[in-house]
Amino acid sequence: MLDLKFIREHMDVVKQGIKAKGDVDNIDEILSCDEQRRTFIQEGEALKAKRNDVSAKIGKMKKAGENADAVIAEMNSVKLRIQEIDEELRVVEEKLNVLLLTVPNVPHASVPLGTSPADNKEIFSWGEKPSVDFEMKPHWELTEKLGIVDFSRGAKVSGAGFPFYVGKGAQLERALINFFLDQAAERGYKELAAPIVVNEESARGTGQIPDKEDLMYIVERDKFYMIPTAEVPVTNFHRKEVLEEKDLPVRYAAYTPCFRREAGSYGKDVRGLNRLHQFDKVELVKLVKPSTSYDELESLRQDAEYLLQLLGLPYHVLLMCTGDMGFTQSKKYDLEVWAPGQKKWLEVSSCSNFEAFQARRMSIKYKSSESGKPEFVHTLNGSGLALPRVVAALLEQCQTPEGKVVVPKVLQPYTKFSIID
Repeated sequence: MLDLKFIREHMDVVKQGIKAKGDVDNIDEILSCDEQRRTFIQEGEALKAKRNDVSAKIGKMKKAGENADAVIAEMNSVKLRIQEIDEELRVVEEKLNVLLLTVPNVPHASVPLGTSPADNKEIFSWGEKPSVDFEMKPHWELTEKLGIVDFSRGAKVSGAGFPFYVGKGAQLERALINFFLDQAAERGYKELAAPIVVNEESARGTGQIPDKEDLMYIVERDKFYMIPTAEVPVTNFHRKEVLEEKDLPVRYAAYTPCFRREAGSYGKDVRGLNRLHQFDKVELVKLVKPSTSYDELESLRQDAEYLLQLLGLPYHVLLMCTGDMGFTQSKKYDLEVWAPGQKKWLEVSSCSNFEAFQARRMSIKYKSSESGKPEFVHTLNGSGLALPRVVAALLEQCQTPEGKVVVPKVLQPYTKFSIID
């Protein structure tokens, strides 16, 4: 969430950020609640000071043998008003906290204004799209021919969007997970094996609620949320902690299955592996000093890009516009890989800086040598990488005219085979 003092002192900036993201502007209501809160606090503090003075006066009067009944009656009136103010303050603070959770993060000045994906900016591209003398098949035709992903049995057992990976398909999936984790370790990330369910406080901490409830699977009986990404448990790993400045930046990598309802998703964009309800992903998370967070965002993006380069998959990088960025991010890059069988780009990683937005919700701080007091860290995360579309692009990119798939050399030590046939 945003700092209330920042909202108060930079109201126009916050309002512009809300408008740029296309969210609902409730800043006037927040400032009204804040004004009420401060009025109650001032009145309460004045009455509590008066209560202390009256209590001392009563003591002196009783000691002197004077009648203190009138003063005691005044004291009781003050006590009653203090109780009323404390209750009114509790109600307005509760309302204020709920309202603050609905305010989106302010976009960084470098983020382009826009309202749709058409306004995103391509800032980098790598690799050449394949030029072949045969018609390249989409991955769903390849998986059916090769028998490596079973969508129909997955739908029978669970539902659409929950496929089985079979034989070399399962081995390829496992190989990619281990490859991504090994590469993350080489680049300085500590591996975590994280829970795949979280409590409400964790979901609120990273901004999944209140915002994305419709996209999450919820275990009602136990009040658990199935994680949509390892970002949620991993970023909450240090919730309510104060880190040492010397330990920053903290870098974590975690593999988890991810669960997303994908409400409202339909049509050709969800075919095959393009959009699943359960999928595997390796997530990269950073907790850093505010002064370094935008440099850390660039290095995070490079870490994700490096994986695509090693796999030999052509991709480009998009700087997301304000209206296509999301509630919690201050700046976001998307990495999209080319899928030649579909003749389209598929997003395989989003790399985001949240500044202190998540850290303030979770109370993650560090001991600042500059200010001499605890300050909020900045949090970042990025997919390194999300597997379904990587697999889709890899199958399409590496197919042969006969419908076989050549495994990239960097993966062969993990798969123990070079051809899927």
